[in-house]
Amino acid sequence: MAGPKLVEEWSGLPDVTPIPPRQVETGACKENKLSGEEIDLTKLPIPWIHYGDGGRYINTYGIFIAATPDGKWVNWAISRAMLDGPRTIAGVVIPTQDMGKIYAQWKEIGKEMPFALCLGVDPAIAMIAGYPLPSGMNEGEYMGGWYQEPVDVVKCETNDLLVPASTEIVIEGLASLDEKVPEGPMGEYGGYVWCGKSQQVPCFKVTAMTHRDDPIMPLCVAGVPTEENHTNWGISIAASIQNVLRRQGFPVKECFIPMESAAHWFVVSVDRNREETDDDALALAIGKAVFASKGGSYIPKVIVVDDDVDPSNIGQLVWAIATRHHPDRRVAIPDQYIFPLVAYLSQEEKKDAVSTRVIYNCLTPFHTWPEGRRPVEASFRGYPEELQKKVLDNWKEYGF
Repeated sequence: MAGPKLVEEWSGLPDVTPIPPRQVETGACKENKLSGEEIDLTKLPIPWIHYGDGGRYINTYGIFIAATPDGKWVNWAISRAMLDGPRTIAGVVIPTQDMGKIYAQWKEIGKEMPFALCLGVDPAIAMIAGYPLPSGMNEGEYMGGWYQEPVDVVKCETNDLLVPASTEIVIEGLASLDEKVPEGPMGEYGGYVWCGKSQQVPCFKVTAMTHRDDPIMPLCVAGVPTEENHTNWGISIAASIQNVLRRQGFPVKECFIPMESAAHWFVVSVDRNREETDDDALALAIGKAVFASKGGSYIPKVIVVDDDVDPSNIGQLVWAIATRHHPDRRVAIPDQYIFPLVAYLSQEEKKDAVSTRVIYNCLTPFHTWPEGRRPVEASFRGYPEELQKKVLDNWKEYGF
């Protein structure tokens, strides 16, 4: 399935009817149980991934599960975590992200946040954990709605969280409110390691560990494209934004985040037969809608093209940017929130999470030319559709 078609299918996720997970008595992840000093995370095959990393990263492709104190919001999310010791993990908690919002609620009542780290989950669960659903929506319920059957879950050993029963390894415990440990740096999805500097993050203290026999531990080697941030996360972000744009009535045909762009470009193609004729206004409105969406919070650059350009074809995209984008039609919007892991930011911009975001209008201005003088693509696609069809239908008869 082509990338934009996968995005098209996945964009329907927020519209399904949620089905709550089904709690079962046991599952594969309960075949072995460890507690207390039996737990030694340093025995896990955790690699040192990049030259310059601050440590070994125990989580790069598993999911963290956390819930609000009242239990109404249960978040499944992929978040990096560095090994700190035999029973401690350096967990990254970003206040603007969902786990950060849940952590803040626990901090408000003065209690440590229970967590479960699930290493080795079903591929679809890893996909939905990277999908920027609106805050407050439970990924486990939407996964059930997507498959039209509940996800089987089991209760943790030392807290009340429920984890997918098919998980390979489950590490559970409490995230400290006061104790901090160093984390980072780490090679990131933009393709770089900012060497030499760590940050202080909450200490995640492990209280139990369970795993299936001969467990498989997943790994994402974040960095220069292409890796899972650009496949899983990129497709999920594009799908979530496409859902937003369609709901707002934009004439969207396809959306995609080119994997070669390291999740820094979002490309949207629009219907060439659209009623809207003010291309500048349309591109600006689309760009602003992208930036305002939850998925768009990660996107620094939006590229708007006509639907004769395949957003996943990097050759067509480069051609469109080079030949259709007039420099005067670029719109730079300063003083915007920006995801601090965007690669080109200065130290100050990373610290403040504020920078300029940009919209590239690559919609063809050909309709402004007089009838009969409008440019036509100089390729087979420039011929009338009926003639193209005739040639293709008879291709074998031509001896090819």
